[in-house]
Amino acid sequence: MKFPLPVFAALLTLGACAAPPPPPPHRPAPAPKPVLVAPPVEQQRPAGEWVDWPIASGDWVYRRDDRGSIALFGPSGQNAVVTLRCDMQRQRIYLAREGSGQGGRMVVRTSSAVKEFVASPAGGTVPYLATEIMPTDPILDAAALSRGRIAIETDGQQPLAIPSWAEITRITEDCRD
Repeated sequence: MKFPLPVFAALLTLGACAAPPPPPPHRPAPAPKPVLVAPPVEQQRPAGEWVDWPIASGDWVYRRDDRGSIALFGPSGQNAVVTLRCDMQRQRIYLAREGSGQGGRMVVRTSSAVKEFVASPAGGTVPYLATEIMPTDPILDAAALSRGRIAIETDGQQPLAIPSWAEITRITEDCRD
């Protein structure tokens, strides 16, 4: 069937005037998924009295350097778990333990004494929490003479029992001279 040109043009014009298809129905944005925030990991204190806690694996190593002397405790070939440094210029001893966080309390336990310090982040590529101790502080003698071990408890960190070896005495004596 042939349509005359004016009819064909009219049909094309009418087709162009048709309303556009309706937009798809608006779908509300999906509700955001709730963000699950894990509660802070509460460090478990080892069972029993601190004198019964297992001693951390590692050895003490003593070194002298331009600042004074340092004793490092930890597994061989790895970062130190605990450091004890005598800064000769400042006449201070710094006790640091591996760990991150805002700091807080650091408690040192020995067989004859307990002392609480304030620990602060020490910075560095391996995070440590550290405290400053006067070389004449009796806790240093108590740590040196403690019966086989000392314990270090720092807020937000796993408590740690380490052996009481001669390196503690060496660092203390270096800073007292």
